[in-house]
Amino acid sequence: MPKPVSKVARQAATGRGAQEMPDVLVKLYDLGEVPGEIEGVEIRRPLPHEKGVLKKWVGECFFPEWAEEFENSFKSFPVTAFIALRGGNPVGFACYEATCRGFFGPTAVLPQERGKGIGKELLLRSMHGLRELGYAYGIVGGAGPADFYMKVLGGIPIPGSTPGIYPTRKIST
Repeated sequence: MPKPVSKVARQAATGRGAQEMPDVLVKLYDLGEVPGEIEGVEIRRPLPHEKGVLKKWVGECFFPEWAEEFENSFKSFPVTAFIALRGGNPVGFACYEATCRGFFGPTAVLPQERGKGIGKELLLRSMHGLRELGYAYGIVGGAGPADFYMKVLGGIPIPGSTPGIYPTRKIST
């Protein structure tokens, strides 16, 4: 099992203890780049029988809440998620249309696999997936690296979108 994301990385990814993360608006009808291939990495939609093991992986390596959102992507057909595999092992994932209509996220790549273009390919495939669903615009919810989304997609931060769709207080039981 890959090493889980550190506490500092979790804080940065969720905005807890980090800078504000606005939603980012993306013109899907004007996507410049098309998805490509990365040598040694298979990027595809997960199959139904893979849902359990992948949900567990997302929850253990990133966040339990993200695992729930990942599972929700299986309620659509085709599944509204992509996975990245190296040697048959998951190294990244991306969801869209899993939390809100027209939204991208959550998404993550293992720390040791970052900077290799995997996150960008997962993002591009997801944005094209939103466009195929008929959306003219997509929203990157709580865009942690907003500069990345602005550079790759030409997105713009949505003013007043922080803290976004997620309540600041969690439900207590």
